[in-house]
Amino acid sequence: MDLLQKIRTIPAEPGVYLYKNAEGEVIYVGKAKNLRSRVASYFHEGRWEDSKTGTLVREAVDVDYIVVANNKEALALENNLIKQRKPRFNILLRDDKTYPYVKLTLGERWPRVYVTRRLRKDGSAYYGPYFPANLAYRIVDLIHRNFLIPSCKVDLTRFHPRPCLQFYIKRCLGPCVKDLTTADAYQEAVRDVKLFLEGRPTDLSRSLHTRMDQAAAAQEYERAARYRDLISTVEQLQERQRIAAAEGDDADVFGYHYENGMLAVNLFHMRDGRVVDRREFFWEDLPELSSLSDAEPAVGHVGTTAPGCPAEQTSAARAAVSAFHPGEFFSALLKQLYIGQPYVPRNLYVPVDFEDREALEDLLSDQLAGEGARAARAHILAPQRGDKRALIDLAGTNAKQSYDQRFRVLKPSARAIQEELQEALSLPELPKRIECFDISHIQGAETVASMVVWEDGRMKKSDYRKFIIRTVEGVDDFASMREVVTRRYKRLLQEQEREKKPMPSLVLIDGGLGQLHAAAEALESLEIINQPLAAIAKREEILYVYGQEKDPIALDHHSPVLHLIQLIRDEAHRFAVTFHRKRRQMRDRSTELLEIPGVGQSTTRRLLEHFGSLQAVKQADAAALSAVVTRVQAEAISNHFRK
Repeated sequence: MDLLQKIRTIPAEPGVYLYKNAEGEVIYVGKAKNLRSRVASYFHEGRWEDSKTGTLVREAVDVDYIVVANNKEALALENNLIKQRKPRFNILLRDDKTYPYVKLTLGERWPRVYVTRRLRKDGSAYYGPYFPANLAYRIVDLIHRNFLIPSCKVDLTRFHPRPCLQFYIKRCLGPCVKDLTTADAYQEAVRDVKLFLEGRPTDLSRSLHTRMDQAAAAQEYERAARYRDLISTVEQLQERQRIAAAEGDDADVFGYHYENGMLAVNLFHMRDGRVVDRREFFWEDLPELSSLSDAEPAVGHVGTTAPGCPAEQTSAARAAVSAFHPGEFFSALLKQLYIGQPYVPRNLYVPVDFEDREALEDLLSDQLAGEGARAARAHILAPQRGDKRALIDLAGTNAKQSYDQRFRVLKPSARAIQEELQEALSLPELPKRIECFDISHIQGAETVASMVVWEDGRMKKSDYRKFIIRTVEGVDDFASMREVVTRRYKRLLQEQEREKKPMPSLVLIDGGLGQLHAAAEALESLEIINQPLAAIAKREEILYVYGQEKDPIALDHHSPVLHLIQLIRDEAHRFAVTFHRKRRQMRDRSTELLEIPGVGQSTTRRLLEHFGSLQAVKQADAAALSAVVTRVQAEAISNHFRK
């Protein structure tokens, strides 16, 4: 059965259709109220004039479909299939910024609390997302200080000889050491954290009051005082939330700028009536697939020519604009951003209306109701005037700035790059100093390592270090990395006893997971914990953050953060290779001299330092050699090379 015959057999019911190419690869996913009508419309006369639609129809050799009960189910299924299959003719979400969640690891014997940017089905409880991003870190810090639940990466499946600094500064109950806490006391703290993160301050306060009274009755006044302080913290936070809730609703506001086939979108997050953060999205190769709806494309923030472009390019730019359909784009974007997410704001303000807006509203409203949200109705609005339109225009203006920053190669400030790096790697503080390590050898011979330092926006060459690997034989990059990291930070700990030398903001490893874990083992052997540690894998340019290895970070190739990390990594590689090459040359040059009877390592070194090269030593006569070595050695060397 050919494709057109198969289309005639498709039912006229709501569902999702999937076009496939000759290799069986899904190249486009769409949804429709009437599957047969929508799929057949691709082959109507005039549709082939659209270049991308024509390409799709020419490539498609098969179509599959899935019938669902209604349009809302079709929306949800279309979104899931696009995320799973990533068809190249669909508009795909490309996010430069993911917001953090607070993760409570309920599946562990001793649960811990972390900031994470990935949701996983691992038995943990996730809370968020938080805007701005540093709010998640402030919440976790509050949990450390008040509930004493840690975020460390220490192996808690076994006991350790002594606790870390966090226990001594009263930010951890110390589950890593036997008898410092009990399972009941720890689980009580975990239950309190859970109530706190779930936004149930009344229940938490009531429970704390009960325990405070019991502790006071038992004359355990120190424990009662701790409960009293916790009650005070919870009530203060509850009062702040009441004030914020009275100031306004939650909303997400979208604006865009399209020019020369490239698109920048800005998303403003408004929480409690205030803009709390901004999110950026970029597309360089948007599919030009025209919308199959009857609605005309709405007018948005679209550029025609870039500054400095000649006027005659305007017609070409207009042709590019005509291929961009904002309604279709925002329909796809909102589905991928909000369907299936744990939090959806009550209002979404978009610059243009689109065909399935009402169906998406219904689906998101059902999603809110399922989450037990107080305001169980989502509104997607495309205001044309008033304060809400002014917000959309503001987002569009910022999208234009983002476009210029991204596509016109305006260099961001050093501070901005540091902030992006902190956010991308979930660092606890703004990175001021990065130390990067690399290993260099040829088949295990003359193995060396390098450490380079980036500090306050520039490479600090005075702090570079070279290492000759002493304890490893043969090819073993992991053991070599373990040795060099141990040596470096063992010495730094000794220096800290004499003078204040802090640990770096980030330890960066040139390599993959093996090198990362070797470095982590070295730090753990020195009882250095909670040290930010990451590795950048060659070729793939993927970042692995220690403790989050299952969620590797793939930064956009335009990202200034990736460029900075690559710069530091490449400098470490250059420094290691240069040192290795010098060691190898010294080895090669000294080999022949060491074959001469009576000539040892120190004599060889003196000769090479004096004459500069092995060739110069070969050409020197006995009299010249006698200026460096004894007369007997000089004659032996001269006779050796004459032979």
